[in-house]
Amino acid sequence: MKRLSIYAGMAFLAMALLLPGCVSNKRYNTLQENYDAILLKEREVAARYQDVQKQLSSANTRVTSLEDQIASERANVKSLQEALNQCLTSSNQGNVNISKLVDEINASNRYIQHLVNTKNKSDSLNMVLTNRLTRSLSREEMQDVDVQVLKGVVYISLSDNMLYKSGSYEISERAGETLSKIAKIIMDYSDYEVLVEGNTDNVPISQRNIRNNWDLSALRGSSVVQALQNDYGVDPKRLTAAGRGEYNPIASNDTESGKTRNRRTQIIITPKLDQFMELIDKAPENGATPDTGSTTVDTTRVLPIQQ
Repeated sequence: MKRLSIYAGMAFLAMALLLPGCVSNKRYNTLQENYDAILLKEREVAARYQDVQKQLSSANTRVTSLEDQIASERANVKSLQEALNQCLTSSNQGNVNISKLVDEINASNRYIQHLVNTKNKSDSLNMVLTNRLTRSLSREEMQDVDVQVLKGVVYISLSDNMLYKSGSYEISERAGETLSKIAKIIMDYSDYEVLVEGNTDNVPISQRNIRNNWDLSALRGSSVVQALQNDYGVDPKRLTAAGRGEYNPIASNDTESGKTRNRRTQIIITPKLDQFMELIDKAPENGATPDTGSTTVDTTRVLPIQQ
């Protein structure tokens, strides 16, 4: 891709040298500066996009890891309870082992409850965020905005008909009120990171300074990020702009309705990764009992944990 860009630039310069009568020196210098600026911006966007994709992938992996840990701990508690029940029904021998089993069950119960509570809290915050946003949008705005929560991540999808003019990356006046409502929600939830991702259909675009759908999608993501920062005061350290071109469709490009759905900009709101790391680090080791609650086991009657 890099070589193609260099070859394209050399070809452009060669044409300009061969056809001096067609383009003035001033016009040539302006076009060259625009071209160089787009190449630089493309590299910056691509680098930031790769970083945030790794972070988003890591967040999804850690959510899955937490769910796996919960399932594993529940299985472990079930096994411990079965062993304890056997000890209680067989004889009074081995009281020391029973006491140890009770301690392990209590530690596992508290850790499981901590994981469940933390995950429920995160899910609840996401639902509150989603409900606040949907309630703030008018019925007309909801026709161009789709809000979903998937695996602990909030996805706000905005149609390009509302955000931009056809084939352009400039924000329209119509989008201002909707973006202001989204910006307010983002600012209220300061512990979340924000990725703005442009998407297009598969119709090729050929405009001056926009080579293809990769350029268009990245410029659209960057336009929304700059609007959130410059017009609505969102901290730029929380923002990342990206473009996925035509390669992340949610519908078939064989129909006009499908192309319309694919032409969208997604605002992806995700918790910071250090929150997941803290949960992983709190797992009990060697019978340790983390301070996450006061749940205890009645040694006369061991009940299964609620699913």
